[in-house]
Amino acid sequence: MEVSEVRRRVRTAIDDTRRRAEERRALADAQSRAWEKTLQEVVVPAFHLLASALNAEGYRFKVETPGTTARLVPERGGDEFVEVALDTEADEPAVMIRSTRGRGRRTVARERAIATRSAVETLTDTAVTDEVIAELEPFLN
Repeated sequence: MEVSEVRRRVRTAIDDTRRRAEERRALADAQSRAWEKTLQEVVVPAFHLLASALNAEGYRFKVETPGTTARLVPERGGDEFVEVALDTEADEPAVMIRSTRGRGRRTVARERAIATRSAVETLTDTAVTDEVIAELEPFLN
């Protein structure tokens, strides 16, 4: 193989990598803008409804909105929570649901995607509520 051929292939790889990184940044920016709207119009109101329903059933939770996330936190303290946030670090931006809860002396953390790229704009309060209720089950023992 000739040096000129190797250099051509390296330049092509560099150009492709730069192009994909630029596309990924543009997609992440677009999804971040869509997430800000969805967070305020869908997710936070759904979290307030959940907190209200949980409080009515005797489970004291409060809603926090640190940065661009919505979080349900038990009032009993500790580092326990269930949150919904946009993850733009992966190749494909996704809305993630994360939970952390204490179990004895150890902490159990879970994380999973609930919506990807185009689903950010179409995320509904019903979908958010269903996912959060499923994630809350260990807290309701």
